[in-house]
Amino acid sequence: MIGKEHLDFLRVTEAAALASARWVGKGDRNSADQAACEGMREMLGQIEMDGTIVIGEGERDEAPMLYIGEKVGTGVGPAVQIAVDPLEGTNLCANGTPNALAVLAAAIEGEGFLLHAPDCYMEKLVVGPECKGIVDITLPPRVNVRLMSKALGKDTDELIIGVLDRPRHAQLIQELRETGCRVHLISDGDVSVAIAVLDPEAGIDGLMGIGGAPEGVISAAAVVCFGGEMQARLVFSKEGDRERAQRMTGHADVDRVFQTEELANGNVMFAATGVTTGDLLKGVRYGRGYSLTESIVMYSATRTVRRIQTIHRAPERTNERGGSG
Repeated sequence: MIGKEHLDFLRVTEAAALASARWVGKGDRNSADQAACEGMREMLGQIEMDGTIVIGEGERDEAPMLYIGEKVGTGVGPAVQIAVDPLEGTNLCANGTPNALAVLAAAIEGEGFLLHAPDCYMEKLVVGPECKGIVDITLPPRVNVRLMSKALGKDTDELIIGVLDRPRHAQLIQELRETGCRVHLISDGDVSVAIAVLDPEAGIDGLMGIGGAPEGVISAAAVVCFGGEMQARLVFSKEGDRERAQRMTGHADVDRVFQTEELANGNVMFAATGVTTGDLLKGVRYGRGYSLTESIVMYSATRTVRRIQTIHRAPERTNERGGSG
């Protein structure tokens, strides 16, 4: 189903991006997020599947739109796990800054898997195919940088590592800079940079540091499709987080290192559409009577990665006599 109908999921991220793009630069993150959720939810409802949101906008009582456990689709068709971030980088959209995306990952139950991650933090290490099998999240960052440098055939000062610009990463950033590598600081939303790591043309060699766990699972789906590697450890900052993680993930040992295949595996698909132009995709642009989107779609079964530009023509307006114009 995913292989033949991946364009349906592309239309979902396009709808979310088009809806939220109207709020770019207006300083209203909540309205932008709500618009993205509404656009995504409406389009999901048209897909022939028995879909369930496994990663969404929180619990039902906390988020009326696309909450964890919500059923989506027509109800007829294969059972599909859906992980969504209708607007990855709400602040980026509100401020009109780069890297806001609409993203989605999907897996057919019985053929694919997405970890049911709780809404907590996750330490992440993402690398491309060339560094697969040679890095280890338990090693000091400086050691992983040296291993990556050797695997990529680059001098250390040619490497670029993406890191969220947060106070918690002060030591990590200092250590990376001491190795001589370059640090690409991310103001919000690390999914776009995690995916950029997989794109040879993006020029980013790795992602390190702590970000959201739900976003980590969505990133892992893309990593599976592209053949890269992701390692992760859950980080608990609130009371009850560990017990909730055990319940949701089904793992008793949630302090372990999760490998790529434990985050996402099998028949999975990833789609993203740019809202604002960034490291991975161009944002929504407008012309006279049309809008233009740029998206990326990945499918694990075929190991295909497609970049798609779509022109969305505005509906023709009718005059009072019923004619166009």
